[in-house]
Amino acid sequence: MRLKMPAAVNMIIEVLQQRGYEAFAVGGCVRDSILGRIPDDWDITTSASPYQVKELFQRTVDTGLQHGTVTVMVGNTGYEVTTYRIDGEYEDGRHPKEVLFTSNLTEDLKRRDFTINAMAYSREKGLIDEFGGMDDMQNKIIRCVGDPWKRFGEDALRILRAVRFAAQLGFVIEEKTKQAIVELAPTLVKISAERIQTEMVKLLISDRPQLWETVYETGITKIIMPEFDRIMETEQNNPHHIGTVGEHTLLALTKAENNKILRLTMLLHDLGKYETKTTDEQGTDHFYGHGKAGEELAKKILRRLKFDNDTIRQVTKLIFWHDYQVIPEKKAVRRAVNKVGEDLFPLLMKVQQADYQAQSEYQRKEKMQRLSQVEEIYREILENKECVSLKTLAVTGKDLIREGMKPGPQLGETLQQLLEIVLEHPEMNEKEKLLEYWKTINTSTI
Repeated sequence: MRLKMPAAVNMIIEVLQQRGYEAFAVGGCVRDSILGRIPDDWDITTSASPYQVKELFQRTVDTGLQHGTVTVMVGNTGYEVTTYRIDGEYEDGRHPKEVLFTSNLTEDLKRRDFTINAMAYSREKGLIDEFGGMDDMQNKIIRCVGDPWKRFGEDALRILRAVRFAAQLGFVIEEKTKQAIVELAPTLVKISAERIQTEMVKLLISDRPQLWETVYETGITKIIMPEFDRIMETEQNNPHHIGTVGEHTLLALTKAENNKILRLTMLLHDLGKYETKTTDEQGTDHFYGHGKAGEELAKKILRRLKFDNDTIRQVTKLIFWHDYQVIPEKKAVRRAVNKVGEDLFPLLMKVQQADYQAQSEYQRKEKMQRLSQVEEIYREILENKECVSLKTLAVTGKDLIREGMKPGPQLGETLQQLLEIVLEHPEMNEKEKLLEYWKTINTSTI
């Protein structure tokens, strides 16, 4: 087997080999190359010590000398070169107590997480596959190297990574590996929120976001997102729905575009249904106010998982508005864009489309038709450049001050009044018309 590697990677490997050291591309880059995917980065493993690596290359960065890693710079790109190593005992489920360097490649490969990530390659030696990685790739299996309880005990994040790789690659998790995940899922409490967030997002933006169900089935959500467990058990006796709230959520994930904001929104959009559920005299379930309740829950979860403020803002606002039924009329659509926000309204349309597609057939045709009409009107509003916010209002606060209005809270209120007029009558969005209108009805503010 011959893999295509970047010229810089070949160069680094060859320089090390010419000086008598072993060197190979290793891990995910080898896996992705075999699968025909473009690796995000290239890692190199070598028998040379970090200081020997530093001696061989002009530009290096001491990335983690204590762990044997030096970054070799080629142009503006860095390539991590790590000495073969044996990890000592893991005391915290995250980091080895000590790292021992070795000259044995097999010792280095056997400490890695999964067989598909424990292969090495060089042009000179070809593929080194000591643990059946190729067989597992051909059979589409995620399997730990050696004892899965030991591998997950070394780094609990590997528990979530196993499901993430299954989602990204379309593989299944081998039975013993899955059993160890179930038993050791509680150890994820040792892992930082930032690391969990990274793996969670990678899973959600994969081609198989529905594998979030595996995260639930293996008990991982009980640790990282217990709020999700509640909706998996929340029934929906309502003609608009089929299955539990959680089952609807899993289906909605598959209907949403591959976009971080959209997938996070679909994952969290109905969390509020658990605490807002009521049942009427006919036995029909209702979830009044679940958008607002869901917004608050999602905010807590996203903050707990250390998401950035803009992601939190977008996702929670979309959750708040996700059940907003916009009337397919121009005035109503302009007001809806103003309420939801110009940046989020197009995303809201996509959220609602995914939501409807994951509901029952009851009135689905009518819902989708209404949505299509709203989208068409929205496109017309964009084409006509109609004003939907203060940002494009033809009059500013400075204009009003120049006309004699005093600065203060009333200034903002007046601009909002003028925007209300424009939302109702878009042809009024001209400076002269708006100033004239203001003068005729509001002379007391001058």
